[in-house]
Amino acid sequence: MNDAELLEAIVSAAYLEGDFVLRSGKRSRYYLDKFRFETRPDILAALGDRIAGAVGEHEPGAARLAAPVLGAVPLAAAASLAGGLPFVIVRDEAKGYGTANRLEGAFEEGELVCLVEDIVTSGGALVEAISALREAGLVVRTAVCVIDREEGGADALARHAVRLRPLFRAGDLLKGEKTPAKPHG
Repeated sequence: MNDAELLEAIVSAAYLEGDFVLRSGKRSRYYLDKFRFETRPDILAALGDRIAGAVGEHEPGAARLAAPVLGAVPLAAAASLAGGLPFVIVRDEAKGYGTANRLEGAFEEGELVCLVEDIVTSGGALVEAISALREAGLVVRTAVCVIDREEGGADALARHAVRLRPLFRAGDLLKGEKTPAKPHG
């Protein structure tokens, strides 16, 4: 699947129009339902390949990937399989049982990690993940996302010395008229 075909598959599977409130609290006339593209093996495999390639290009010294729960985990798993890097999962907060970890998976303090994310709007979830990773002694300089909505996320990350490397930008998927997926439920 080439980039144009991958973008069309994402849009076809996940692009919805309507009135939506995003995680950032902003309202939007469109929504990308990440679970609609992350649960399709053909799209997920292609994204894993692209993310692994982007990590190799933009953060070649990374020892592992890092994925905030929940949406980025399948992407990090696919990229891990495609590129051979292990990954850690960043919880929203430490769990209150078992090991009580906020980061799940093995890592060594001082390692360079590359963040993986699905869709970035304001960058709030990634800023929280960056903080958790750095508190654990990991180095974070780069984040790779599937889609940058181009609504301030890259700037928010830059304020934390992290560069956002999107596979696609909102402007890419909003070119021309799209046939939205039918809402489910």
